[in-house]
Amino acid sequence: MKKEHTVYFKVMHGANTKVLTGLIYLEENTKPALEDYEQCLKQCGHDVHIENKEQFIFRSNNPADDYLIDVLENYKKNDKDLHADHLAQSFVKKTPFL
Repeated sequence: MKKEHTVYFKVMHGANTKVLTGLIYLEENTKPALEDYEQCLKQCGHDVHIENKEQFIFRSNNPADDYLIDVLENYKKNDKDLHADHLAQSFVKKTPFL
């Protein structure tokens, strides 16, 4: 049985940096390998090769459009709803209770 594994990538293109996501389908109780990340990036349209095996950093194969992609394995996306938090804080009484 296959399971989805969400992968977060940091794309560094010149002075611009973006965090993007991808999906890798893995067998139960397995972890993604370097080749899985590379295949995921290629399926997302990035023509890349491995630049640093230890840190899972990829580089574009196109010298005219050079950029790096860093795999963020332990990335935790902020799941909090900031608008709801601000709204809730607006209802909190500012003066202390006596």
